[in-house]
Order: sequence, then C-alpha cells, then structure tokens
Amino acid sequence: MTTKQLQHIAIIMDGNGRWAKLLNLPRSAGHEAGALSVKKIVERCVELGVQYLTLYSFSTENWGRPQEEIESLMALLVQKLVTEVPELVENGVSLRHYGRRDRFAPEIMQALDEAVVSTAQGTRLTLGLALDYSGRSELLHAVTQIVQDDVEITEENIEKRLYTSGVPDPDLLIRTAGEMRISNFLLWQIAYSEIYVTDQCWPDFNGDSLDVAIAQYEGRKRTFGIIK
Repeated sequence: MTTKQLQHIAIIMDGNGRWAKLLNLPRSAGHEAGALSVKKIVERCVELGVQYLTLYSFSTENWGRPQEEIESLMALLVQKLVTEVPELVENGVSLRHYGRRDRFAPEIMQALDEAVVSTAQGTRLTLGLALDYSGRSELLHAVTQIVQDDVEITEENIEKRLYTSGVPDPDLLIRTAGEMRISNFLLWQIAYSEIYVTDQCWPDFNGDSLDVAIAQYEGRKRTFGIIK
C-alpha cells in the first residue's frame, strides 16, 4: 500500500513519438507501445492501492496533428476500450471520461460510453481518461455552467462543474520524456500537486518507474502553503 495519503496520481504521457523515432519506427508503433505502458501502470496502481489515476490521453491541441495519426490514435483507443474492459472489470477498475464529447466520431463515443457503463461498479481504482481535454476548456465549461445555472461563482460551485467533479485533486503529477511544462493539464486541480518529471519516454515507463516516482513523492514534505 502507498503511504502519505497518496490517493490520486495524474500522468502526462509524453514521448511516444520520440521513442518510435529513436527506434526508426512509425509514430503509430510508439502509440501502441504507449498503450502497453498504460496497462502496466493501471495494474501497478491497483496493486499499490492508489484510488485514482488520471491519464492525459488526447488534448484539445492534439487535433492539430496529421489526420493519419489522429485516425490511428482513435482506432487504437476503440480497440483498447473493447478488449481491455473485461480485465478492468476483473481488477475492480472503473473508467471515467474527462473532456469534450462533441468532436469525436459517434463510434468513439459509443465505445467509450459502453466501457464507462460496463466498469461502473469498480471500486478499487478510478481510471480517468482525459480525452479532448484541456484545463482552460474545462474551466470555461465550468464557468459557462455556473452562468446557465445562475448560481454564485465560488470555488465549490466551480469544482462541482469540472469534468473531474467528485474526484480529489492529484497528489502527484508525473510527466515523462523530460519536458518541464504542464501542457494545459488539470490547471485547477494541480494547484498543490507534487510534480515528478522523468526523462523516460512513456513506452519505457513501467511499474518500477512508478515506484521510483512514488518514492520521491514520499520523501517530500507537503505544506500546502502553511507553516506549522
């Protein structure tokens, strides 16, 4: 079991393309290898008793990538949603989607919604997939809902209208592939998250890598801006 109340880990899964390039492979091969890393990290989080895992899977900015790559990513997503659901159910993993719904093809949303419903009874780990997600669009969505609902603008009312409503803020934010930025991810939620950056590309990140990140997290003192 993890210590220091590590409930929620969020990960910016970066470096699939770079990993593939280093091996003279197409970018699609990097995404396929990255999907295997997702499986390993989900399994490790279940073993450790982590309650929430949120993965930055497809940002709003990713729509600017070549159409061929987007289509490959979407096909891979549907494949994994269909084939991995039985194992997620067996491991007690419930799936959630954080992000916009209006720009995905109907078959994508159908596969995603069916996976969410099929895994709804999972109680060991909540796996959040941030798809067509950005922190700014999430905040815009929340504020728009507040205006429509005609309620006071408060932190509580904003949090109730975030895509991640009901989920505790991440304790630990991990970024792979060495980039020192948060790339528009969970801007509201990571206000006091501990940040860990590794040079490993996402396809090379595994259970042992996660253990290293958690060990570093456990060696830190979290004050949340308060001096005791």
